[in-house]
Amino acid sequence: MLTASLRQLSFLLALAPVAWGTSAAEGESILISEAGRLNNQSLLWGPYRPNLYFGVRPRIPQSLMAALLWGKIETYDDFQQSIRYTCEQNEGMHGYGWDEFDTRAGGVQSIHDTENSIDITTSFVKIPGGSHGGSWAARIKGKLHDDAPQDRKTILIMYVTQEGLGSELEAAESEDKFGYPEDVTLNGRSESLGNYKLVVTKGTGVQPTSDHEISDLRGPGQTVVQSLTYADEVVWQAKPIIFKQLKEGVDILAEGHKYNQENAPPPWQVYSLQNNPGKGNVQIVQKVFEGDFEFDVLFSSASAGKDLDSGDVTREIKATTESFGERFSSVFKLNAPFTAEKYKKFGRSMFSNLIGGIGYFYGHSVVDRSYASEYDEENEGFWEETAEARARRQEQLEGPYELFTSIPSRPFFPRGFLWDEGFHLLPIADWDIDLTLEIVKSWFNLIDEDGWIGREQILGPEARSKVPPEFQVQYPHYANPPTLFLVLNSFVEKLHKANGSAPEVKEHLSQGVPLSTVSLDNPSVGQEYLRRLYPLLRRQYDWFRKTQSGDVKSYEREAYSTKEAYRWRGRTVQHCLTSGLDDYPRPQPPHPGELHVDLISWMGLMTKLLMNIASILDFQEEVNGLNKILDGIEHNLDDLHWSEKEGCYCDATIDDFEENELVCHKGYISLFPFLTGLLKPDSPKLGKVLALLGDEEELWSPFGLRSLSKKNEHYGTAENYWRSPVWININYLAIAELYKLAKQDGPHKETARDLYSRLRRNVVDTVYKSWEETGFAWEQYNPETGKGQRTQHFTGWTSLVVKIMAMEDLEGASKGHSRDEL
Repeated sequence: MLTASLRQLSFLLALAPVAWGTSAAEGESILISEAGRLNNQSLLWGPYRPNLYFGVRPRIPQSLMAALLWGKIETYDDFQQSIRYTCEQNEGMHGYGWDEFDTRAGGVQSIHDTENSIDITTSFVKIPGGSHGGSWAARIKGKLHDDAPQDRKTILIMYVTQEGLGSELEAAESEDKFGYPEDVTLNGRSESLGNYKLVVTKGTGVQPTSDHEISDLRGPGQTVVQSLTYADEVVWQAKPIIFKQLKEGVDILAEGHKYNQENAPPPWQVYSLQNNPGKGNVQIVQKVFEGDFEFDVLFSSASAGKDLDSGDVTREIKATTESFGERFSSVFKLNAPFTAEKYKKFGRSMFSNLIGGIGYFYGHSVVDRSYASEYDEENEGFWEETAEARARRQEQLEGPYELFTSIPSRPFFPRGFLWDEGFHLLPIADWDIDLTLEIVKSWFNLIDEDGWIGREQILGPEARSKVPPEFQVQYPHYANPPTLFLVLNSFVEKLHKANGSAPEVKEHLSQGVPLSTVSLDNPSVGQEYLRRLYPLLRRQYDWFRKTQSGDVKSYEREAYSTKEAYRWRGRTVQHCLTSGLDDYPRPQPPHPGELHVDLISWMGLMTKLLMNIASILDFQEEVNGLNKILDGIEHNLDDLHWSEKEGCYCDATIDDFEENELVCHKGYISLFPFLTGLLKPDSPKLGKVLALLGDEEELWSPFGLRSLSKKNEHYGTAENYWRSPVWININYLAIAELYKLAKQDGPHKETARDLYSRLRRNVVDTVYKSWEETGFAWEQYNPETGKGQRTQHFTGWTSLVVKIMAMEDLEGASKGHSRDEL
């Protein structure tokens, strides 16, 4: 606990405001504070439980949470089999997700529940006001499919919980002992939210009736409430808690009353909870509808001064929809050949599901800080030693920590991944740079005193419930690709452009100013953000250089620099999970003298960004030191990793004669110096790199770049995770670098233009066709068929396709030009 406290203190000190001496600086300080306050208010509430089909919470630990559950109820077995709550891969869905979403305003989600023969629409809106983050509302609509019986019954439950010492939550009494003929009101209070009211409206739709004798115990189909009290640590377990209450109700019926086939009660009545409202940190609000239905959930903050009603919801949904459509067309101006309406609908869906997948997570993390000597990985056979060290199970809970982050996949990966997050934030940065910076800051809030950030953030028991125990433990010597530097680089570029038209220093933000671009509209705010973040970026960078260093001297390798060489820790024979490329072929067997070309490339990217930020902040000494490191990296890329024989960049290892040996598995690894922007337009190596990229017998496919060459002996073998499939994040990096190359003069300009145009078209068409066919974005795509595969609803980095569609069309411009010499 002391370590965690020191880590938090270190972070706060690093972000502490500098002293403001002049009147202009004082004005900037006020502006920065006001921007931060308004940002927190605007982003407080959201559907920040992305592991659920619909779950709302604020960015506050131990707070109010609300979630939706539903299921059909035609037979006694239906509800147990058909209940929907957490997003799952195999629940008979034909697509689900946000059709439109803006984190600061809200949006509309469509859920196509084929097995239950119903489409559920969840609309969410936020209404600012007051001093506790404003109010919010949700509209829940259900429409039965045409092939479903139009009198089908559906049970819906709003599961509402309030955590936190001293907080209160109570259901107002109903006039009818059997339930609520009209609205249900929950009154609550907490230290962070103040007083509030949550209303579940009666809504519209047929409430079923019954003349069965069970009606003496279970009334007609009006809304019922059960108020319960549980320990805060378990209130997230909605389904077990609900089914426990349902079972108790069924047991009472079974024990006290004899029913047979002739007088069997209606299943919907058997599964109706007994109405028992009152105080409790768990409130189960249950409704039963026959046919289509609609109702609202209205959260009104007392400090806002006005309670919401359904008219407010209708108005806000309409305004949010109109605003989103206009803004999407403005931010992501789709270019040929992707200007048809079908691509706009596709793009809106892909982006909305990316940004609608942002979540807030809070809880303890499982970390092994034993610092066992085996984890240094210095001996041959080190992977066996580290396995023995892990088997000693010296991990402990740390925290609690909090994280505000987007996620790769709601059903399969509903948590923060460091490797993925930088890619996620690239499209989000175009939409809302200040939201992006808030997420980056949240990640760096997790950094420890050494500079380590865990590669997978599994915070709290709810997050751990989706992860096998063997994958829960985080190790402080394990790295992950530093992709947050990618999005920070994007921010620095935007800030450079904004600085040219910087307004005068203001003390306050104007009424109605867009909060999504405050740090760009007021460059002093953006620069101060970088000033506060820079020490943490440098700490992480130094941690990489220390813990992931490679050995040049011991093996008498010939290289320009004896320091700039790098090796991922955490290798096994089958995997290098820390690299993010899991089963991609590496030298065999693993060796402590290995050097990894993708890692030195990432280090080059980090170095360049730090230089750019240091330059903005006028840290000249930092710039000079980093420039020397970059010089060593750029030289060592060629000295240690270039194979003239194979014509590509390769990993290196030590052979049986203790000599350096290049191991060349052509594929994504070979492209990394190019993908990270380290190859200059006139590089003598660039022609061969482009030739490899564009070779149909190697990496090029009609559906995007393969992860491994078709000619490689490991192509399509074993797990085949990164051994052939097309991955959109790497294809995006290639497209982005090809575009830069095509826009600069150089010997490969026309080749880059051609490759860029064809790859851009191929990748977009691949993702679009699979989305149209299945209703989902996918984790990866088959290089032979283009079909989506592995994890469905993978709206993390696959959503980069939106940025790709908005990139410039260079296809027509290449006509009439001859190809460059490779």
